[in-house]
Amino acid sequence: MINKILKTESNWGALIARLTLGVVLFAHGAQKMLGWFGGYGFESTVEAFMTEMGLPWFVAFAVIIIEFYGSIFLILGLGSRLWSLAVAGLFMGIIFTTQLEYGFYMNWYGNQAGEGFEFSLLVIGIAVVVLINGGGKYAVDSRITKLLNKS
Repeated sequence: MINKILKTESNWGALIARLTLGVVLFAHGAQKMLGWFGGYGFESTVEAFMTEMGLPWFVAFAVIIIEFYGSIFLILGLGSRLWSLAVAGLFMGIIFTTQLEYGFYMNWYGNQAGEGFEFSLLVIGIAVVVLINGGGKYAVDSRITKLLNKS
């Protein structure tokens, strides 16, 4: 079972998808967890999610964990399929809870009340590529699989 989860296609496309997803997600996760890049940090983000968005504490916590730790593990290629599944689920939740009512397009010109779901759809698409192919070249998953197959 663990071999199927960690198995990865050793190709450049999967590597590019994994790194793109990890790097883009890291910036957002670091805002929420650490307050980097103009973010508010963990406590303030959880508070905002709970008070402004009405999310339960556990959901606010899960969003931050998936975006921060998930991005790091994706960059490393460790548990790539699991983290990409979590990311796809997170962004589907974002679409249905906060973006669907604003339509497809992001709020490029500040002329709508919220963000559309085009960015989230791209994230989900990239996450599905990683889910299907695994982490690609240089993923820690492939090294673990090789070690497990030797024993």
